[in-house]
Order: sequence, then structure tokens, then C-alpha cells
Amino acid sequence: MAIRTILAAASGGSASNGAMGLACQFAHRLNAHVEGFHVIPDRQTLFGADGEGFAMMNAALTDSLLEAGAANALKTRAGFDEIVKRHQLAKRNSPTLQHDGPSACWREETGYAPSLVASRARFFDLVVLGRSGRVVDEAYTHTIEQTLAQCGRPVLLAQGEMNDHVGSVVAVAWNGSPQAVRAVGAALPILATADAITVITVGDRKPSDDGLREYLAWHGITAKFRSVPAVHGRSTGALLLDTASEAAADILVMGGYGHRPWREALFGGVTRDILGSSKMPLLLVH
Repeated sequence: MAIRTILAAASGGSASNGAMGLACQFAHRLNAHVEGFHVIPDRQTLFGADGEGFAMMNAALTDSLLEAGAANALKTRAGFDEIVKRHQLAKRNSPTLQHDGPSACWREETGYAPSLVASRARFFDLVVLGRSGRVVDEAYTHTIEQTLAQCGRPVLLAQGEMNDHVGSVVAVAWNGSPQAVRAVGAALPILATADAITVITVGDRKPSDDGLREYLAWHGITAKFRSVPAVHGRSTGALLLDTASEAAADILVMGGYGHRPWREALFGGVTRDILGSSKMPLLLVH
């Protein structure tokens, strides 16, 4: 399926420009529409549903926090408009009968960001979220966790600073699992525009490549295949990232690997290793 709509969740934090820039870059490359989406916190978000925190705050401090949220929204939108202009995207707020080239619009809502981003993301072909330095240390945020778990869409995680050629050289993590299959399917539009693709399998139990080679071939896509044996003392995630770097990849495509319970299914094992140490954008599919 083609990628026609992209949601760029922009918090206004350190990774927002990277997320917005990457979304606009892919909108231009894939002839898609990107929506910059910003959530402004309200009183309930700031102080909790029971209001106890709110009751303890004086009115001046409350107003100050809400004013800061509004100012952050203005700053974030200004940044988005600048990035849209740089990527020469047309301004368009609603779909047209004929797709007239890459475009962009802005949307704001008020409330709890993780829930609102996850809900809005369901109606887009691709979701782009930012990863700040704090996220790298903690592996993921509530917004990343909830969006990946609930939106049912591929999620692209961007760094704070992006180059202008992400997607030119793609690495694909492959272990033959249903998650890996879904990740490849979701990434087809990106793979089709890539200059080079490397499919990487890590471990001593190597799944067959024949089915994947044929599947990609039917879509006019060719790739190199690399099998990396397990190394004592090195994690699968570290070996995968090393191999992707050796291939000069600028993006890594992978499924959400792990084991039960559900949080481990999203962020356990290899996925957590990758999220905690990768310096390249990640396209994750659960």
C-alpha cells in the first residue's frame, strides 16, 4: 500500500524538529501529505484527574504553566511552517479528488498527548515520533509506547537532527517472524525508493531467505542479504546495529520483537537494545 498520509507528532521538545523534518522529507519523496500534530496540556493533564495537585497550586502558577504550553505550541508551529517551506510542501487542509503533490497542514488538540497521538495516528499511513536524548537513555516514552501499542500503524522514530537523505540506504532486520513480515510490508514504499537495501539476520538459527527474496522481487526490489553469527558477550541488538552501520544504512526497519507480557512484546529483548542505543531512525511495526 502506498504511503499517502503521514502524521508528525510534534511535542516542541528537543527531537521535534527531527520528527517534523523527517516527516516532510518522506512526504516530498513519497508524494504524500503530512500533518503536524501538537497536543497542548490542559489542567487535568498537568495536575491529574483527581485535581489534588491543582488544588495545591496557586492561580498564578497555574496560569503560568498553561501560558507556557500555549507559547510552546506557537513556537512548535512556527518551526513546522519553516520546515514545510524548506521542503517546498503545499499547504492543504483537506484531501482532493486528485492527489496534487506533497502537502502539509497543522492540527492542535488539548489533553493527554500519549492517548491523543495514538488515537489520531490510526488514520495515517505512517507516524513519525521524535526521540530525545532522554528517550535514548530510557529506551522509550509513554507516547512512543502507547502509539506503537494502539495505533496499528508503522511508527518511524526520528533523532533530534536529521540529514536530508534518510531512506537512501535501508537496513532490514529479518528473523522470519510475523512482526518482521509486517515490517517489510509496511516499508515497501520506502524500500522502493532506496538506493541500497541490506537484509540482516543475526544468530545461529537462520530463517530461509527465499520467500523474502521472491516477495521483494515481485515489487521490483532487490536487496543484499547478510547473515551474522551470534557472538558470545554481544547482544543481538548490538550485532544488528553494527552490521547496519557497516552497510552505511541511514534507517533500520524492524518488527517489535520480544516475549510476553505485552510490554515485553513491544519493548523487550532486541527492540529495547535497539531503542536504547541506535543513533539512526527506526521504522517499527508491531
